[in-house]
Amino acid sequence: MEERQKFNGTGQGRIFKSPFLEMFTKTSHIIAMCTDIPIIITFLCLGVHFFPMPVWHIIGLYVIGMLSWSLVEYALHRWIFHFINESKWSKRFHYVVHGVHHEYPRDEERLFMPPLPTLIYAAMFFGMFYIFLGHYTFYFMAGFTNGYSIYAFMHWAIHAFTPPKRLAFLWKHHNMHHYRTQEKAFGVSSTFWDHIFRTLPPEK
Repeated sequence: MEERQKFNGTGQGRIFKSPFLEMFTKTSHIIAMCTDIPIIITFLCLGVHFFPMPVWHIIGLYVIGMLSWSLVEYALHRWIFHFINESKWSKRFHYVVHGVHHEYPRDEERLFMPPLPTLIYAAMFFGMFYIFLGHYTFYFMAGFTNGYSIYAFMHWAIHAFTPPKRLAFLWKHHNMHHYRTQEKAFGVSSTFWDHIFRTLPPEK
């Protein structure tokens, strides 16, 4: 029964034995929205309050940050989430961050990153970007988080709903990654970087 559920994408995997810890590995689109929107607003408010600048500069940094997410999305998915070797820690890391989703891709409670790791990742990216961008990072990170949020909701929609005609190619692209060729089709919200890095799945 379990193997059948994995093949069909139904069911739910278990990451921790502890029910308390397991609870923090699950979330919903409502909680994701209540996490992402305050992060975006906080970055914008901090930027405007402490480092005011012309509105067109703010918009430019925001849009650049939003578009930059697509490259990070591709890189994380290809080189971090799918990194695995024969070591025990590598297999465990892979299962926790991504493998459980591949086993049960229709588990709606694990289609979004839970709030705690979302905040940790946001702090990490902010620190890295601040080294190079300084105070511009506040506006950049607001757009970057917005880009992540678009990706997250697109990922949820792909697994949960029938595709609209204009976006059917994205549904097909991501499902090829899940059900046909896991070493291809790493983009979720866009196929652009799969074109650039030549990781498009076979057309047939």
